[in-house]
Amino acid sequence: MLETGAPQPPALHDWPGDLAPLAGGWGPVVGDFLASPAGQALDRQLRARLAAGVTVYPPQPWRALALTPPERVKVVILGQDPYHGPGQATGLAFDVPPGVRTPPSLRNILKELAGSCGRPPAAGAGLLAHWARQGVLLLNTSLTVEAGQAASHARLGWQTLTDAVLAHLAAHPAPRAYLLWGAHAQARAPRAQPGVPQLVLTANHPSPLSALRPPEPFIGCDHFRKANAFLVAQGQTPVDWLGEHLEDGPVQGAAA
Repeated sequence: MLETGAPQPPALHDWPGDLAPLAGGWGPVVGDFLASPAGQALDRQLRARLAAGVTVYPPQPWRALALTPPERVKVVILGQDPYHGPGQATGLAFDVPPGVRTPPSLRNILKELAGSCGRPPAAGAGLLAHWARQGVLLLNTSLTVEAGQAASHARLGWQTLTDAVLAHLAAHPAPRAYLLWGAHAQARAPRAQPGVPQLVLTANHPSPLSALRPPEPFIGCDHFRKANAFLVAQGQTPVDWLGEHLEDGPVQGAAA
């Protein structure tokens, strides 16, 4: 069950797991995917890898969709695949659990957040989950990965689900901001929808390898402030990026 207070297992052990938290939201999209040829092929391969004793992360692959149902999505941030180190991946793009050392990309996200919003976030854990509950869809284009093997599930068919999620949002037009960091995310830029306000912001990936490189450095892109300005202009509530109203405790990695 997603989002319980009980400690979560360190890796995926129950596939496809409890889909009840997706009901009434992303449930039909996920159900159609799992019933499709691409979804069935992924299911077979994933079950085979687990049966062979391979460690797969994260323990909750559907968490991004469970925390941010489609009717609440107002910002979309796309990642590539989950972190592949022990205990790192949470099911939200770029997120790590409390107590885990902040990865370099997340460190740069927090740095840019402080620059864009004028001050650093509050210290402690739970910031990205706080974003997700406000309507920020933090979706990786591959929802699983094998231990120590980056992009190991990139060819299993997860992108079919990613495309279905984005197509579902396009079919239910609403003002949304898309923060597309790096070529991988930008390849899935949404099409313009006539009459529907939409903000598409692009920059390099926050990885240290590209965060400062031209032509669109991530550091200094000011996406967080720009996204909130767009939402306010559309009569929507801005995102509490800094976690000032965070109920789950302080923000992970702010001092890293």
